[in-house]
Amino acid sequence: MAQFFEVTAEVVVGTNKNGTDKKTKEVYLVDSMSVQEAEIKVAKDYENSSSQMEYEVVSVRKSRVFRVL
Repeated sequence: MAQFFEVTAEVVVGTNKNGTDKKTKEVYLVDSMSVQEAEIKVAKDYENSSSQMEYEVVSVRKSRVFRVL
């Protein structure tokens, strides 16, 4: 049976006028067997992206999603 995890990553999308990083949060629904595997899948997705954005995984939690159709 599939398990789903919600992975939240904080991503640097630019710089504010005062020189601090402008960040946004992105949430991913990951089909995974464990928290660690879900985090690794998201990290690999960022590494494979062409933009090479700065990111940090800030939370991983088991999703209440039962099934994706």
